[in-house]
Amino acid sequence: MAWTVEFTIKAQMQYKRLPEKIRLIVAALKAELETEGPSQPEWRHFGKLKGSANGYHCHLKTGRPTYVACWRVLDRKIEWMEVYYVGSHENAPY
Repeated sequence: MAWTVEFTIKAQMQYKRLPEKIRLIVAALKAELETEGPSQPEWRHFGKLKGSANGYHCHLKTGRPTYVACWRVLDRKIEWMEVYYVGSHENAPY
């Protein structure tokens, strides 16, 4: 069974403002989250977020500016997660 990956309304708005190249990277991450689940150790700087049992993040692009994505597992039993942030590292909610 594949994971369901949704974007919060805020993340959808952030996604629309990203450069096209970064949007393609986000689409690739979403596809991997759907097939492989929330743990993505092959992505740069992947890690669990401190203080969050179900939160994760990774870097989409390093350098300046650095872009990151943050997601959380909402329900492991039905394999459902949401991406709640995609954007610059400076504004990341961690």
